[in-house]
Amino acid sequence: LLPLSQSTVSQHLKDLKLGGLVQGEIEGKHSCYCINWEALHEFHESYLDFYQELQKFKKETNCC
Repeated sequence: LLPLSQSTVSQHLKDLKLGGLVQGEIEGKHSCYCINWEALHEFHESYLDFYQELQKFKKETNCC
């Protein structure tokens, strides 16, 4: 369904799993992945904090 090769999708899912953002099981030739909602929520909160800090830095530096 995605306009990507199977190997590309597999690599991205592997990386997301290593990062804890998805959970997955491999059964023979088939894999099943799902979102780790708790980890995704924590990532979202961390990103929002990071973004707010960047906004403060932008205001303080008057950077173009």
